[in-house]
Amino acid sequence: MAAPVNIIVGSHVWVEDSALAWVDGEVTRINGQELHVHTTKGKTIVTNVSKVFPKDTEAPPGGVDDMTRLSYLHEPGVLQNLATRYELNEIYTYTGNILIAINPFQRLPHLYDTHMMEQYKGAGFGELSPHVFAVADVAYRAMINEGKSNSILVSGESGAGKTETTKMLMRYLAYLGGRSGVEGRTVEQQVLESNPVLEAFGNAKTVRNNNSSRFGKFVEIQFDKSGRISGAAIRTYLLERSRVCQISDPERNYHCFYLLCAAPPEVREKFKLESPQSYHYLNQSKSIELEGVSDAHEYLATRRAMDIVGISEEEQDAIFRVVAAILHLGNIEFAKGVEIDSSVLKDGKSRFHLNVTAELLMCDAKSLEDALIKRVMITPEEVITRTLDPEAALGSRDALAKTIYSRLFDWIVEKINNSIGQDPNSKSLIGVLDIYGFESFKHNSFEQFCINFTNEKLQQHFNQHVFKMEQEEYTKEAINWSYIEFVDNQDVLDLIEKKPGGIIALLDEACMFPKSTHETFAQKLYQTFPKNRRFIKPKLSRTSFTISHYAGEVTYLADLFLDKNKDYVVAEHQDLLTASRCPFVVGLFPPLPVESSKSSKFSSIGSRFKLQLQSLMETLSTTEPHYIRCVKPNNVLKPAIFENINIIQQLRCGGVLEAIRISCAGYPTRRTFDEFLLRFGVLYPDVLDGKYDEKVACQMLLDKMGIKGYQIGKTKVFLRAGQMAELDARRAEVLGNAARIIQRQMRTYMAHKEYILIRKAAIQLQACWRALSACKQFEILRREAAAVKIQKHFRCFVASKSYQTLRTSAINLQTGLRAMTARDEFRHRKQTKAAVFIQAHYRCHKAYSYYKSLQKATLYTQCCWRRRVARKELRALKMAARETGALKEAKDKLEKRVEELTWRLQLEKRLRSELEETKAQETAKLQDALRMMQIQIDEANAKVIKEREAARKAIEEAPPVVKETPVIVQDTEKIDALTAEVGSLKALLLTQKQEVEEARKSLIEADARNADLIKKFEDVEKRAEQLQESNQRLEEKLSNMESENQVLRQQALTMSPTGKSISARPRTMIIQRTPENGNVQNGETRVATPETTLVLSNSREPESEEKPQKSLNEKQQENQDLLIKCITQDLGFSSGKPVAALLIYKSLLHWRSFEVERTTVFDRIIQTIASAIEVHDSNDVLGYWLCNTSTLLTLLQHTLKASGATHMTPQRRRSSSASLFGRMSQGLRASPQSAGLSFLNGRVLGRLDDLRQVEAKYPALLFKQQLTAFLEKIYGMIRDNLKKEISPLLGLCIQAPRTSRASLVKGRSQANAVAQQALIAHWQSIVKSLDNYLKTMKANFVPPFLVRKVFTQIFSFINVQLFNSLLLRRECCSFSNGEYVKSGLAELEQWCCYATEEYAGTAWDELKHIRQAVGFLVIHQKPKKTLNEITNELCPVLSIQQLYRISTMYWDDKYGTHSVSSEVISSMRVMMTEDSNNAVSSSFLLDDDSSIPFSVDDISKSMPQVEVGDIEPPPLIRENSGFVFLHQRTE
Repeated sequence: MAAPVNIIVGSHVWVEDSALAWVDGEVTRINGQELHVHTTKGKTIVTNVSKVFPKDTEAPPGGVDDMTRLSYLHEPGVLQNLATRYELNEIYTYTGNILIAINPFQRLPHLYDTHMMEQYKGAGFGELSPHVFAVADVAYRAMINEGKSNSILVSGESGAGKTETTKMLMRYLAYLGGRSGVEGRTVEQQVLESNPVLEAFGNAKTVRNNNSSRFGKFVEIQFDKSGRISGAAIRTYLLERSRVCQISDPERNYHCFYLLCAAPPEVREKFKLESPQSYHYLNQSKSIELEGVSDAHEYLATRRAMDIVGISEEEQDAIFRVVAAILHLGNIEFAKGVEIDSSVLKDGKSRFHLNVTAELLMCDAKSLEDALIKRVMITPEEVITRTLDPEAALGSRDALAKTIYSRLFDWIVEKINNSIGQDPNSKSLIGVLDIYGFESFKHNSFEQFCINFTNEKLQQHFNQHVFKMEQEEYTKEAINWSYIEFVDNQDVLDLIEKKPGGIIALLDEACMFPKSTHETFAQKLYQTFPKNRRFIKPKLSRTSFTISHYAGEVTYLADLFLDKNKDYVVAEHQDLLTASRCPFVVGLFPPLPVESSKSSKFSSIGSRFKLQLQSLMETLSTTEPHYIRCVKPNNVLKPAIFENINIIQQLRCGGVLEAIRISCAGYPTRRTFDEFLLRFGVLYPDVLDGKYDEKVACQMLLDKMGIKGYQIGKTKVFLRAGQMAELDARRAEVLGNAARIIQRQMRTYMAHKEYILIRKAAIQLQACWRALSACKQFEILRREAAAVKIQKHFRCFVASKSYQTLRTSAINLQTGLRAMTARDEFRHRKQTKAAVFIQAHYRCHKAYSYYKSLQKATLYTQCCWRRRVARKELRALKMAARETGALKEAKDKLEKRVEELTWRLQLEKRLRSELEETKAQETAKLQDALRMMQIQIDEANAKVIKEREAARKAIEEAPPVVKETPVIVQDTEKIDALTAEVGSLKALLLTQKQEVEEARKSLIEADARNADLIKKFEDVEKRAEQLQESNQRLEEKLSNMESENQVLRQQALTMSPTGKSISARPRTMIIQRTPENGNVQNGETRVATPETTLVLSNSREPESEEKPQKSLNEKQQENQDLLIKCITQDLGFSSGKPVAALLIYKSLLHWRSFEVERTTVFDRIIQTIASAIEVHDSNDVLGYWLCNTSTLLTLLQHTLKASGATHMTPQRRRSSSASLFGRMSQGLRASPQSAGLSFLNGRVLGRLDDLRQVEAKYPALLFKQQLTAFLEKIYGMIRDNLKKEISPLLGLCIQAPRTSRASLVKGRSQANAVAQQALIAHWQSIVKSLDNYLKTMKANFVPPFLVRKVFTQIFSFINVQLFNSLLLRRECCSFSNGEYVKSGLAELEQWCCYATEEYAGTAWDELKHIRQAVGFLVIHQKPKKTLNEITNELCPVLSIQQLYRISTMYWDDKYGTHSVSSEVISSMRVMMTEDSNNAVSSSFLLDDDSSIPFSVDDISKSMPQVEVGDIEPPPLIRENSGFVFLHQRTE
């Protein structure tokens, strides 16, 4: 992964980024080794040239399936490819034969259904899209073909989906190698069903995953010689024991503890359990419940799973008893005792939990207490018992809890293995390893050390496998690889496991010494590995050490290494639990061997784990490995979030980048010859003229470019690291020069075109401007002349006006002066006269004023007194007048209101009488009441008038001061009462009016509803008539079928298996027609009716009856033998009608075989047909018998009628088990040995329309069913033969051959026609097969209806196969491949036109899915298409899942265009999510319908009328007297 050196200005590169890991940008400036890169995020970064990587600008928009096909195999390229595919929900990607699986954190059911399994079954690796099924299929095929065991290694960090991937692998292996469940549950079912149990006891919530496996699991699936699963075993590694006692927030303990606390109340009461917060082992973390998970429901599910895997009810109770005991054990606390370094139980609560623990473990409480706080030391002299301090006692308690849980988990695994069972005779197996990935946390302890040690071991195995795969690739291509170095991590493994100086060995040594501490252990490590480059001593810690793993440096805390490494069982604990009264607990702690010495007392987890790991590696080394690397895209566990930093770290931990480094050490870039020439042919165009072979052309091109160190394989070009970038740089330079030439020519053309346009516009502009200037000049001259003229007249006017003004002013001035003088004189005289006048008048006024004042005072005094008297009189008059006027006004208003109310009431009455006749009485009552009120009002008015007259008289007679009388008050009260009553009547009237209005509205609505109901009723009547007609037809058909079934049922129940004696059978006779007994015909015979038989028997009583009867039966048997012998031959056709079918029909009809109770002729005919199609399995024979059976079945359908159809009670139809094999088994049963004949009145020969139906008996109806089964079988054989013939061709038709396509890339004119012919050769082969079958069926006169059905189903099969292959293979979803498939479909369309609609029918419409998919591939400007246009116009038949799949897999290998826009993709994804929420099936694959698409009625309706009389008898029976009836002709 060395950085490139061919970086120029304008190059697109990847630059490191702290937030996104890598970001792409364009080089804008180069200063020596410094690059200025402008990123797509808008920032400019200055970096060194060694720290950037080239970006492939021509990478497909949807990424590549296999990352070894990347042009630049480096870290940012891998990350970008994974991100692109993950965005499109493509979660699987190959790196060589390594599968990378990114957890989608959502359901994708369409990826794992049975359709998908069927597609990957037997498919070559890499042929279809990447999938976990492909890895499983390769492992299975390799095991079957090579006989060697295989293994699949699934790794990844917590939450990456390892467990789910393992489940999918086992499902697919069960699908491939499953066996029928005759013996109960199958092995694969038991293995899958063991997962819930192991997850309950071995999984827990961690920071990164809610269901993290805290143990490693290797599932060995054993297979027998036939490739079926015969046994299985589960191996577990390094259960995280410390989690039982210590958990950190927000993690949880193992699931089983929480499940038990959520158990039903009776279970909790039985084990004395409370909420999880009450227990020390669970309340160390605040995370008690999982979101979206019910612990109570999971408890019941776990109990059911334990039942399934074979754990009995008693064992389940014992298991949960032990789990409850561990919870109570954790709540036992200790305090300091009286003695030094002693401890006692802390309080009564601890005593309670101690007693409950002892009760659950069925041991003595005192013994349990002593085992926790005391230790026994055995010396040669004596036995010493010492007590532990509280801290040591807590350690003893936790050690006991961890030991019990570890033994319990091992017991469950062993029980599951015993339940599943192993196959000792199995020679091959497939192992699925589900193991924890590399872990690096803030605080890493002994568990992380062991986990990372495991991953180092697996990484070494992985590196060896990758290097081996590289070697195989190089050897396959026959190139030299001897100088490529292998990247190894053996030094890290030596640091950890080497003896005697490895870390594990030093840890075991420290554990053996009682005085060793974590500090002394750390110091020992510092002293042992001071110069080891993989071991680093931290500067600020005395108990930590750092190891440089392949995935990075990890710092471990040695504080708890010694405690966690010790694995021996304390002797006191062993003795306590061995003495338990519970057999289950005793079984967990078997007694130690007597001969165990002191040296064997110590056992370390590290050493035991190293031995387990060594055993695992030995198992893996004997198998062929396959790798699946699971990746968690984000830490929030949500879909559609891709965190680059997190992904890069996981790729490093998973060894994917290590594998890339191994590839980069050799030839990281590999291209097939045609791909290489397609990309870099522009560097040396001479090699593309068709003169050179592709291999030679590639070599010439590389030599021309001066590339050194490359290798040419058999099919590929191998380039060293950096050479691809160099070629791309030169290609970019060539394309840049070409682009500049094109730009120069284009700019010249555009500039010239622009100059011509500007020149033409300038001329037009100048002409217009000159005309405009002349107009403006003329206007100026015209204005100047007008201005001179205006000025002349204006000056004249001004001078004249000035003179007139001056003259007028002088005259006015003179006049004014003279007037002023006259006015002064006049004013003086006037003032003098006025003074004299004023004086005279003043004196007069003064005298007159005095007189007037005296007069005014006198009058005022008189007026005041008169006014006072008059005012009193006026007040009295006004009061009287006001009362009378008010009464009159009230009366007038009441009369008007009464009139108005009367008019309205009458109007409402009329309306009401018209709308509701039922309320006439109420209206009458209201009118009566109104009349009464009118009378009362009239009386009141009369009283008012009288009272008013009386009041008037009283006023006249009254004195001036009038008092208010009570009569007026009483009248006022009456008026108020009348007014109130009128108001109530008005309110009542308003109410009635509202009711009338509501009634009117209801009537209108009712009329509208009635109109709608009438319309609906008319429609229903029409539909009822149609349904009645259909019902009559169905009733007739049902009656026929029920009668038929009734007859068959009765015959099957009543018929004796041995048959009646011959003498008991009815006797029949064949007599010649004579003029005496009927119409004379030439040699015509007929079967005598019962009446005729009676007459003949009476006339021939003396003759013997036994001899004619025997002779008759022998003759009939000979005729049947002759018929069977005849139809075994190919009788051919007569005027397009099958001779054999007509011969059988006429013979059976003439012999009255349809009406007999027992006969063997039907079974013999069926056996003849069966032997014919089995012996001659050719399409010609099948077509011949298809025509005969269909014709014969049509004749029987028109002729046979179940006997008793008119008088039998219809019964429910029997459940139709008339499958092919069911009817065949019925048809091949032996019929009774002989049969009697019952006769029909009249003739049944002649035209079919002239025939009345025959009352068919049981054998005839059974024969019809058997014939139907054979018709379906023959039809299916023809259809399946055609499918088998075209299936291999369809696999070649979905993708154009690469060599042929490459020959069409550049202008190789001579080879174009040949290459084009080669491209459609496979399609022409399919057309040829279709044509051959069509000719065969035409030659055998198969009914066109059946021919149409065959080709309709065949075209549907072609549609399914091509469409499914298109969706599963990304290389097929290209533009050029779309053109190829489109040309092939055109061949099929042309064939349909040739075959005509009579035989092809709607076959072309069956290709709608592949036609629309191909149409989508070849349309241009896809990004401009909206989702509505795609779903409604372009591809209306395709579902959203199918459109999404095609849109995301599409790549344009011809023009380099893009698929649909990101907005359309997002909309599709939203619609798919909604469909999945609505439980809509999300499978994007199609199903092939292999059912029989027709019924007997369909055939009889589609076939034309069959003339049964006009056939030429075959030579074998032509002269036979028994078949003379065949010579007769119908009129």
